[in-house]
Amino acid sequence: MRVIIQRVKSSQVTVNGEIVGKIGRGLNLLVGIADTDTDAELDWMVRKCLELRLFGDQQQESRWEKSVQEIGGELLVISQFTLYGDCRKGRRPSFDRSAIPKVAQDLYNRFVDKLRESGLRVETGEFGAMMQVSIENDGPVTLLLEREIV
Repeated sequence: MRVIIQRVKSSQVTVNGEIVGKIGRGLNLLVGIADTDTDAELDWMVRKCLELRLFGDQQQESRWEKSVQEIGGELLVISQFTLYGDCRKGRRPSFDRSAIPKVAQDLYNRFVDKLRESGLRVETGEFGAMMQVSIENDGPVTLLLEREIV
């Protein structure tokens, strides 16, 4: 499982010109599911996304002291199978490592449900749709989380 975490001031996702998810201060999460992912990767990733200290306090915004949970932030979760695109050969990416859509959608939905258990506001895109994501990156802070048990 791979997640691109972006600390944002705001973010929104549109499908066919309609806003389907929108957040204020928090994290934009781009989520890729591998064909080998299990509940172990899912649980680890949820915990990391909620507990990583990526936010400052009001006195020292530059110090990363608080998690998205501690600031009462919001989450926008976008499915993105292209995170498993392999570009090492040829000119067209291979997506052999991405989970098939049925499996990926189930794991993605469970990931979102587990994030919602935190009590934070969680918005999503539309799985499998062509989406336009607008991100007001804060910092900018962008991190890659990866968890694969092989």
